[in-house]
Amino acid sequence: MGRLENKIAIVVGAGQTPGDTIGNGRATAIRFAEEGASVLLVDRDLGSAEETLERVIERGGTGSCCEANVTSEGDCRSIIDTCVARYGRIDVLHNNVGIGFGDRGAASITEEIWDRIFDTNVKGTMLVCKHALPVMRAQGFGVITNISSVAAVCSVGMTAYKASKAALNAYTHSLAMGNARYGIRANVIMPGLMNTPMAIEGNVAAGQERETVIARRDSQVPLGAKMGTGWDVANAALFLASDEAKFITGVCLPVDGGQSARIG
Repeated sequence: MGRLENKIAIVVGAGQTPGDTIGNGRATAIRFAEEGASVLLVDRDLGSAEETLERVIERGGTGSCCEANVTSEGDCRSIIDTCVARYGRIDVLHNNVGIGFGDRGAASITEEIWDRIFDTNVKGTMLVCKHALPVMRAQGFGVITNISSVAAVCSVGMTAYKASKAALNAYTHSLAMGNARYGIRANVIMPGLMNTPMAIEGNVAAGQERETVIARRDSQVPLGAKMGTGWDVANAALFLASDEAKFITGVCLPVDGGQSARIG
C-alpha cells in the first residue's frame, strides 16, 4: 500500500522548463502518483503538464491536467473548483511555482521585476491556498507544502527572489498556526542548489558552458560536492504529505546538502 493511497493531491507547477534532467514539480507529481495519490497536474503550460501526466501513467499512476496561471485569482479559484469537481476533495496541496528571471541587486532592481517575482512567488501561492482552505477546513484535514528556497536564509545576489522566498516562509508559518485547529498542516521545503532544468538551462541560455555551470554549483554543496535533484525535493514532499509527518506543521525544511547549515 502506497504512502498516499487513495489521497487526492494538487501539484501546482507540475510541468517544467525543457531540459535533460527532471524538475522539482514533475518529480513530486510522479512520486505522489507512485505512492497511490490521484494527482491534479497544474501548470500554465498545459503541454508540459501533459508530458508529466504521460510519465505518471507510465509508472501506473493516475491523474489529470489543469491549465492555470497563479497570478490570476480566477485561475487559482478554478484549480480548486476543478479538483473538487473531478475528485470530490483535496488532501494535499503542493505549491511549486517560483521565478527569479531578471532579478538584480538592491540598487538596480526595477519595480516591474520586483512585482512580477512577488506576484508569482508569494501572491500566487497565497491565492491558491486562499481558495483551498475552505475545502480543507470543511473536511477537517489537509496538507499544504510550499516550495521556498535556501535563498530565503542564505546570502544570494537576487534581491527580489530572496525577499519573496523569505516572505513565503513567513506566510506559511502564519498558515500553519492559523489552520492547525482545522486539522490542516502547512510546511515549507527550502531546496538548495539543484540540478534541475530551471536552475541550469537559464545559465546555458545566457552563454555559459553547461559543464562549467554544473561544476561551479556542485563545488558549493558541502555534502559530497554535488547538487541535489528533483527527486530529493520530491521525497521530502512525499514525507511531509504522508501520515508519517502527521505531527509536523509550521516547519521550514532545508533540502540542500548542508548549504544553509553554513550559517553561523
